[in-house]
Amino acid sequence: MTKQAFSLLISIVFLAGCAGGSKISRSAAAYNNYQEDLSHSRITYPDLPQESSIVPENNGPVSAEAGEPVDADLKQALNSFSIENEERGTYNGFTILVYSGIDRDQAFSVRNDLYNTLPSEIKAEMEYEQPRYLVKVGQYIYRIEAQSLFHTIKKDFPSARIIRQRFGKAPEEEEEIIEGEDI
Repeated sequence: MTKQAFSLLISIVFLAGCAGGSKISRSAAAYNNYQEDLSHSRITYPDLPQESSIVPENNGPVSAEAGEPVDADLKQALNSFSIENEERGTYNGFTILVYSGIDRDQAFSVRNDLYNTLPSEIKAEMEYEQPRYLVKVGQYIYRIEAQSLFHTIKKDFPSARIIRQRFGKAPEEEEEIIEGEDI
């Protein structure tokens, strides 16, 4: 096939496509009287009972005994969760990751910069997880608690981000739990 024949074929297909579009296009007014019956394919449900049969006739206060089984089960479940959490010795939370990399000097530099810029009660911690160094700030149970400090740090350290972290209980927290059990 020659180059001229191929270009002629492409032109004819293009023009046929353009010409065909004008015949097919219709306005929305052409569909004003369109109707379709889909009732045979719809799922039907039985009618709901009348409201009078649902609502009990006695509208007085509910007795305290009516909620006891749920309350007892809930109390038992909460107790078992708290015992499991105390035995575990860790909790899930969030921290601000300021630096993550393999350069030890850079990690120390970031940590020292954080010590100089953050308030004294907030400590920056450096960890080594082979092969990288991590500089983290804060221990928060909820992500929203970390947001204000995160935005402060983000100004000086644009690569900072909030990450999930598993924390171990501090020794003083464990002592308080042990003392509370003796009482």
